[in-house]
Amino acid sequence: MEQFLWWFIAAMILGAIEIFTLDLLFAMLAVGALAGGFAALLGAPWWLAMIIALAVAAALIGLLRPFLLRSLRAKGGGAPQTNTAALVGRGARAIDEVTETRGRVKLNGEVWSARTEDDAQAIPEGTEVTVLRIDGATAVVAPQKES
Repeated sequence: MEQFLWWFIAAMILGAIEIFTLDLLFAMLAVGALAGGFAALLGAPWWLAMIIALAVAAALIGLLRPFLLRSLRAKGGGAPQTNTAALVGRGARAIDEVTETRGRVKLNGEVWSARTEDDAQAIPEGTEVTVLRIDGATAVVAPQKES
Protein backbone atom coordinates (compact mmCIF):
# COMPACT_ATOMS: atom_id res chain seq x y z
CA MET A 1 0.00 0.00 0.00
CA GLU A 2 1.22 3.48 -0.79
CA GLN A 3 2.78 5.41 2.07
CA PHE A 4 0.34 8.33 1.82
CA LEU A 5 -2.64 6.01 2.38
CA TRP A 6 -1.28 5.03 5.80
CA TRP A 7 -1.19 8.70 6.74
CA PHE A 8 -4.80 9.19 5.69
CA ILE A 9 -5.89 6.06 7.56
CA ALA A 10 -4.10 7.36 10.67
CA ALA A 11 -5.86 10.72 10.26
CA MET A 12 -9.26 8.99 10.08
CA ILE A 13 -8.53 6.92 13.19
CA LEU A 14 -7.35 9.99 15.10
CA GLY A 15 -10.45 11.88 13.96
CA ALA A 16 -12.67 9.05 15.20
CA ILE A 17 -10.94 9.10 18.59
CA GLU A 18 -11.53 12.87 18.76
CA ILE A 19 -15.26 12.29 18.43
CA PHE A 20 -15.19 10.39 21.72
CA THR A 21 -12.75 12.61 23.65
CA LEU A 22 -13.81 16.10 22.49
CA ASP A 23 -10.67 17.78 23.80
CA LEU A 24 -9.25 18.83 20.39
CA LEU A 25 -5.95 16.99 20.95
CA PHE A 26 -6.66 14.14 18.55
CA ALA A 27 -8.07 16.59 16.00
CA MET A 28 -4.72 18.40 15.96
CA LEU A 29 -2.90 15.08 15.59
CA ALA A 30 -5.24 14.14 12.73
CA VAL A 31 -4.45 17.37 10.89
CA GLY A 32 -0.75 16.64 11.40
CA ALA A 33 -1.29 13.17 9.90
CA LEU A 34 -3.09 14.76 6.93
CA ALA A 35 -0.14 17.10 6.41
CA GLY A 36 2.21 14.10 6.47
CA GLY A 37 -0.07 12.29 4.02
CA PHE A 38 -0.09 15.21 1.57
CA ALA A 39 3.69 15.47 1.84
CA ALA A 40 3.99 11.75 1.05
CA LEU A 41 1.50 12.14 -1.81
CA LEU A 42 3.72 14.84 -3.29
CA GLY A 43 6.70 12.48 -3.17
CA ALA A 44 8.39 13.36 0.13
CA PRO A 45 10.41 10.54 1.72
CA TRP A 46 8.90 8.91 4.83
CA TRP A 47 11.23 10.72 7.24
CA LEU A 48 10.34 14.14 5.80
CA ALA A 49 6.62 13.33 5.91
CA MET A 50 7.07 12.33 9.57
CA ILE A 51 8.85 15.60 10.40
CA ILE A 52 6.12 17.60 8.63
CA ALA A 53 3.37 15.70 10.47
CA LEU A 54 5.02 16.23 13.85
CA ALA A 55 5.74 19.91 13.18
CA VAL A 56 2.18 20.65 12.06
CA ALA A 57 0.66 18.72 14.99
CA ALA A 58 2.96 20.40 17.51
CA ALA A 59 2.22 23.86 16.10
CA LEU A 60 -1.53 23.24 16.21
CA ILE A 61 -1.43 21.82 19.74
CA GLY A 62 0.73 24.67 21.01
CA LEU A 63 -0.84 27.60 19.15
CA LEU A 64 -4.36 26.84 17.93
CA ARG A 65 -5.73 24.38 20.52
CA PRO A 66 -5.46 26.72 23.55
CA PHE A 67 -7.26 29.48 21.64
CA LEU A 68 -10.02 27.11 20.49
CA LEU A 69 -10.52 25.66 23.97
CA ARG A 70 -10.78 29.16 25.50
CA SER A 71 -13.30 30.25 22.92
CA LEU A 72 -15.38 27.08 23.28
CA ARG A 73 -15.48 27.48 27.06
CA ALA A 74 -16.41 31.16 26.77
CA LYS A 75 -19.33 30.39 24.47
CA GLY A 76 -20.60 27.39 26.36
CA GLY A 77 -19.99 28.61 29.89
CA GLY A 78 -17.86 25.55 30.61
CA ALA A 79 -18.52 21.91 30.09
CA PRO A 80 -21.98 20.66 31.01
CA GLN A 81 -22.25 18.78 34.30
CA THR A 82 -22.73 15.05 33.89
CA ASN A 83 -23.11 11.97 36.05
CA THR A 84 -23.30 12.64 39.79
CA ALA A 85 -22.10 16.25 39.45
CA ALA A 86 -25.32 17.01 37.55
CA LEU A 87 -27.39 15.88 40.55
CA VAL A 88 -25.94 18.43 43.00
CA GLY A 89 -28.52 21.14 43.67
CA ARG A 90 -31.43 19.05 42.43
CA GLY A 91 -34.58 18.52 44.40
CA ALA A 92 -35.60 15.13 45.76
CA ARG A 93 -38.19 13.68 48.14
CA ALA A 94 -37.36 11.72 51.29
CA ILE A 95 -39.05 8.32 51.08
CA ASP A 96 -37.71 7.30 54.51
CA GLU A 97 -36.56 9.34 57.44
CA VAL A 98 -33.08 10.69 56.59
CA THR A 99 -30.53 10.93 59.39
CA GLU A 100 -26.76 11.35 59.66
CA THR A 101 -26.29 7.63 59.03
CA ARG A 102 -29.18 6.39 56.90
CA GLY A 103 -32.17 7.21 54.77
CA ARG A 104 -33.49 7.08 51.23
CA VAL A 105 -34.63 9.70 48.73
CA LYS A 106 -36.27 9.62 45.33
CA LEU A 107 -33.88 11.57 43.12
CA ASN A 108 -34.19 11.98 39.38
CA GLY A 109 -36.66 9.08 39.23
CA GLU A 110 -34.37 6.71 41.15
CA VAL A 111 -34.14 5.68 44.79
CA TRP A 112 -30.84 6.75 46.35
CA SER A 113 -29.39 6.08 49.76
CA ALA A 114 -29.15 9.38 51.57
CA ARG A 115 -27.91 11.04 54.72
CA THR A 116 -27.82 14.49 56.24
CA GLU A 117 -24.78 16.57 57.07
CA ASP A 118 -23.11 15.78 60.40
CA ASP A 119 -25.02 17.25 63.38
CA ALA A 120 -28.05 18.09 61.22
CA GLN A 121 -31.61 17.30 62.30
CA ALA A 122 -33.33 14.22 60.91
CA ILE A 123 -35.50 14.85 57.87
CA PRO A 124 -38.97 13.28 58.05
CA GLU A 125 -40.38 11.04 55.32
CA GLY A 126 -42.08 12.98 52.50
CA THR A 127 -39.99 16.14 52.95
CA GLU A 128 -38.68 17.89 49.85
CA VAL A 129 -34.88 18.03 50.03
CA THR A 130 -31.99 19.47 48.04
CA VAL A 131 -28.89 17.45 47.16
CA LEU A 132 -25.80 19.10 48.64
CA ARG A 133 -23.29 16.61 47.27
CA ILE A 134 -22.86 12.97 46.30
CA ASP A 135 -20.53 10.83 48.44
CA GLY A 136 -19.98 7.59 46.54
CA ALA A 137 -23.50 6.22 46.08
CA THR A 138 -25.05 8.32 48.85
CA ALA A 139 -26.77 11.67 48.39
CA VAL A 140 -26.04 14.16 51.15
CA VAL A 141 -29.23 16.22 51.47
CA ALA A 142 -30.79 19.09 53.39
CA PRO A 143 -34.42 20.21 53.61
CA GLN A 144 -35.43 22.65 50.90
CA LYS A 145 -35.81 26.22 52.02
CA GLU A 146 -39.39 27.45 51.92
CA SER A 147 -39.97 30.36 49.54
